[in-house]
Amino acid sequence: MLSTKKNISNSFKILLIIGFGYFFWLMLKITLEYIPLKTDVSFLMIKQTEVGQRSEYLYFFYTHVYTSIFVLLSGFLAILRKDFGLKNFHKNAGKVYIFLILFFSAPSGIYMGIFANGGILSKISFVILGCLWWFSTFKAYQFARQKKFKEHKQWMWRSFALTLSAVTLRMWKVIIVYLFHPNPMDVYQIIAWLGWIPNLLLIEYLIAKKHI
Repeated sequence: MLSTKKNISNSFKILLIIGFGYFFWLMLKITLEYIPLKTDVSFLMIKQTEVGQRSEYLYFFYTHVYTSIFVLLSGFLAILRKDFGLKNFHKNAGKVYIFLILFFSAPSGIYMGIFANGGILSKISFVILGCLWWFSTFKAYQFARQKKFKEHKQWMWRSFALTLSAVTLRMWKVIIVYLFHPNPMDVYQIIAWLGWIPNLLLIEYLIAKKHI
């Protein structure tokens, strides 16, 4: 029985790594579209008003895009809780993850949320997402400093669930557009909330059931 459970656990981890690798590759492709500092590709094509009228917008945008890809990778490596034969690898990956979110990715994400497409509902959602992302990451940092590692782990999972909103948001967008063909601005209003709330609810359920 124990051997069977271990095999299932190992198989799940392998599938998790493969799944993450695929979506990380997709996110990396999106990030590379903006190198070198292009302003007329992908998402920025529909943000020309902000690009033209707000000189600081591109600084926040590039900060968010370029750091978030490293946040995604370092967060996943930290969540795996493995050192891979390297001393303090888990700890250092966690430090990179926390530092980037607290000082770069979350603040820039909050700023961008203020100018999100889809009207006031989308703006509110993305600003809340950015604030919760910063707060959950900070709590994970606090508990690590206090050596309360159970609480640290739970808050890291909350933080990473919000990090994954970059992936799940795009997944929901593809599904909704394919099934319902809604107005583009309506899509933004829906995925702005759908991109992160189910992630967080799932983690809260797993914590409540003591799986995390």
